[in-house]
Amino acid sequence: MDDEFVARAQETLAKDTSTVPEFWQNKYKAEAAVNWDKFYNRNTTNFFKDRHWTDREFEELRPGHVFSEETPVLLEIGCGVGNFIWPVLKLNPSLKVFACDFSPRAVGFVKANEAYSGDRCHAFVCDITKDRLADTIPPHSVDIVSAIFVFSALPPEKQAAAVSNIAEILKPGGRILFRDYGMYDLAQLRFKSGHKLEDNLYVRQDGTLSYYFSTQRLRELFVQHGGLVELENDYTYKRLVNVKKNIDSERIFVQAKFQAPIDTESIDQAMANTRLADPNGGAMDTEN
Repeated sequence: MDDEFVARAQETLAKDTSTVPEFWQNKYKAEAAVNWDKFYNRNTTNFFKDRHWTDREFEELRPGHVFSEETPVLLEIGCGVGNFIWPVLKLNPSLKVFACDFSPRAVGFVKANEAYSGDRCHAFVCDITKDRLADTIPPHSVDIVSAIFVFSALPPEKQAAAVSNIAEILKPGGRILFRDYGMYDLAQLRFKSGHKLEDNLYVRQDGTLSYYFSTQRLRELFVQHGGLVELENDYTYKRLVNVKKNIDSERIFVQAKFQAPIDTESIDQAMANTRLADPNGGAMDTEN
């Protein structure tokens, strides 16, 4: 990032010295799934557009690019109402998809979609910070995990547990495709006082959480804690122009790819290291 831009962004964020009271911090974190369920109750399937852009950003999603199996397997975490899975299923006729979300209402919308077929897609409710994915998906069986705008909805102290959970179901050499909000994104800079829970973690008006990542934070989570190999990890920028509202600025995202070790023994060894560093200091068990 440009040094001048970073300095201005840090100056803006430094002005917000207040944080949400501890009671409300704990409440928002504990009720993350409930608040997203309420979101889908209000907005049903009408809020997000289908993500037809993902194969342009991630070549692994193009037919036959990485998958060597006759029936490749993909898991989408935080599937919402299916805006990612419908385009990718259409693009890859041989693909088998698992899709999970911690909102029962969202999963219900996926199953109710006319494009849903149990032969190619299995949607299920799962909180990836505490519900073991391997109870539904065989260990070391998934080629690709898509994590697109989902980790930002998780409290930072629970993110490492989610990484360990995902690593358990990845095939040797399987990949995680990651895209989410980057530090100093326009949305972060626009939060007014009273929305900050802690550094880089905010609560929206509807009670849902939004965390803003640095590339270093991703490296800590997926490489140092998760035992995965970093293939790509960088910021990506999207110009936002609205003449009527006099807006001309950039959205900032982090985009990354991480790969499971080639042998399952290395994965299992990484999983055995369950004592992970808490971003706020101290230590954290991956099961909590």
